[in-house]
Amino acid sequence: MQERTWAASEAPDSDAAVGGIEKYRLPLAVAAAVPVVLVLIYTVGDKDTGLVTQSVVTGLLLGGVYALVSIGLTLIFGVLGVINFAHGAMLSLSMFLVFWLTSTLGLPVYLATVVAVPLMLGFGFVVQGGLLNRLTVSGNHEGSLLVTLGLSLLITNVLLMIFGGRPLSVPGSLEGAWRVFGAIASYERLIAFGGALLVALALTLVLNKTSFGMCIRAVSANSQGAALVGVNVGRVYALTFGIGSACVAVAGGLLAPFLSLTPTVGEEFTILAFVIVVLGGLGSVVGAMVGGIVIGLVQTVGALYLPGTGSLILVFAVFVIVLLFRPQGIFGVTR
Repeated sequence: MQERTWAASEAPDSDAAVGGIEKYRLPLAVAAAVPVVLVLIYTVGDKDTGLVTQSVVTGLLLGGVYALVSIGLTLIFGVLGVINFAHGAMLSLSMFLVFWLTSTLGLPVYLATVVAVPLMLGFGFVVQGGLLNRLTVSGNHEGSLLVTLGLSLLITNVLLMIFGGRPLSVPGSLEGAWRVFGAIASYERLIAFGGALLVALALTLVLNKTSFGMCIRAVSANSQGAALVGVNVGRVYALTFGIGSACVAVAGGLLAPFLSLTPTVGEEFTILAFVIVVLGGLGSVVGAMVGGIVIGLVQTVGALYLPGTGSLILVFAVFVIVLLFRPQGIFGVTR
């Protein structure tokens, strides 16, 4: 039997209280450190305050985009224990699906996103039910890795065969920008950030306030025990993979208006998505949101002082430092 992310504690009340304090010690420390770091950024160095403000706003919005990409990945791993190497390819598939709906059927991009969500949910359900279920139920994670890697190659090459390698674009439904303390934030990026917040909130409510969410948490904590009390583990796995794929569809639809689409466009987010999932805590939706924002801020603000690839070095430095002190991630729990 395996314990995973949402496992419940059976310790006495005093131990549970201590565990609760320990669980939120690092998240609270991170929350307290953010304003301190921002004050230091504004006061230390000779950077223009307007430029710093623009970097902070851009980092927040970029972090929301990263979180949106990572939420589906962390959900699938948290329940199935499967590292989905096809995640980036599925993001590309979602973007091209939105592109096809807008260019062929003439749908507005955000309406096309709404249509793409159930289609990707069904795609994920079929992939898990038809390709992965036997492997995940039996605990054959090595086989699952190979299947998702093969699925990634298949999706990428099918997209290349149908759409070619020439960059394509999806017209945005909204033009213009909003000024925040002198910084410019485009409406499309604001919508993507709002979409990330809504997806994170919706998944948190589903996981904690519905009977299906209870089944998901039960399977995540102990799949064999959940099966003994009547939970259809295979169906929960398939629906969870479907929901994770639907989250990818939301991400693809909200990202498509400000990206050039190629069959490998989703792969650009894959490495950072894995970093965010591990940093925030494997299986934690809130952790993915917080991790995405942290990485976005580190990347954009760090670029002011470490141009070029220096900001990415800083991102991975923060990643390593957090894991040194909390290997399970900011919002993760010890397994």
